[in-house]
Amino acid sequence: MNNETIYNIIGIGIGPFNLGLAALSDPIPELKTLFLDQRDGFDWHPGLMIDHVTLQTPFLCDCVSMADPTSPLSLLNYLKETGRLYKFFIRESFFIPRKEYNRYCQWVIQQLPQCRFSTQVVDITYEDGLYLVTTIHTKTKETTVFKTERLILGTGTQPNIPSFIPKDDARIMHTSHYLYRKEELLTEGKKIAIIGSGQSAAEVFYDLLQNRNETTELGWYSRPDRFFPMEYSKLTLELTSPDYVEYFYNRTETAKKAILSKQQSQFKGINYDLINDIYDFIYDLNIDNADPRLRIIPNSQLNRVEINDPYLMNLEFTQLEQEVPYEQEADYLILGTGYRYHEPSFLQNIQSRIKRDSSGLFDVNRNYSIDHNGGEIYVLHAEVHTHSYISTDLGMAAYRNSYIINDILGREHYKIEKKIAFQDFDVEQYAELPTVKI
Repeated sequence: MNNETIYNIIGIGIGPFNLGLAALSDPIPELKTLFLDQRDGFDWHPGLMIDHVTLQTPFLCDCVSMADPTSPLSLLNYLKETGRLYKFFIRESFFIPRKEYNRYCQWVIQQLPQCRFSTQVVDITYEDGLYLVTTIHTKTKETTVFKTERLILGTGTQPNIPSFIPKDDARIMHTSHYLYRKEELLTEGKKIAIIGSGQSAAEVFYDLLQNRNETTELGWYSRPDRFFPMEYSKLTLELTSPDYVEYFYNRTETAKKAILSKQQSQFKGINYDLINDIYDFIYDLNIDNADPRLRIIPNSQLNRVEINDPYLMNLEFTQLEQEVPYEQEADYLILGTGYRYHEPSFLQNIQSRIKRDSSGLFDVNRNYSIDHNGGEIYVLHAEVHTHSYISTDLGMAAYRNSYIINDILGREHYKIEKKIAFQDFDVEQYAELPTVKI
């Protein structure tokens, strides 16, 4: 079936980033939009929706507030509409529970009929100045072709499983599936190993630590030399700013890679309070020098998983600083190995319209477009290599969405701050000043 409506924007994938773009574009009458997702509904990281876990960014990082604080789709209005605003006020915290953020996003979707689920995009072609988006309804199997002037790719990232990990072994799982298997882990697991140095691995370790039975042993292994906290000081947070996006974008490809390699602790560490909570819990277990039945080993690179034994896996590590190989046993292996962007297969027939860099990655323009014309195909969360780690940050999502909307409209509908940092990242403005000897 062909849908003859010509949309200005079709967004593919409805995660927090594209949902924000849908919300911010909704009140603009000249933009006719449609947002599609193959899932049956919005459910943000359900396998990690652990009780009492909060967002790592303040509540103002909702779908709209940093672009339009007066929007009826703000988190504060959601709290008002659901009768929770005074409770939120009394709670006195900038950081909302992850479960509440999920409920908020689901509420936003209810206000936006242009968001359609159970709709899988299977192909995109380009004809007569329009993109033809072929979809299949996942339940009815009905095929529909939509027409649009522009695409917004918001398909997100997928769990990253290292290539040497055995496939199709039920005892091995990614942290993104943790809650689906938690009861099994607690009842069946005797030796559980967790791999990873980031927030997800720490959350899973702490949850198991608090809920395991008396006979279960836990192991937590990390490649870095320590379990480092996310750097959350205020001057460091200025790296999540429009100023820094501009600065980073104008560096060379080589310089960008070097910069990203030094910024792991800002975006990939563990919440400071969580690290302390873990230590304090272990301290209590160790009163009277009792054995806490766990191993925490940094500097450890997992090299191989041997699964010859039907009950226990053999994990082969290297202690990187000592350069010493060692082995550990586990009956369950949980991988906190992060997420990685995978380019959607439905782009195959429009590859000629997409720019690439020397590494074959999207050559993302400053305005977040990747097409040769610079204003037809935009990406969300696929531009770390060009726009810095800010691309993954909920706090900068409204800025990016405002930038894209303004670019499409050809005017500033949403005010975009250009200079908010007290720091000067770029010193070229001073380079022409005469040198003064001190």
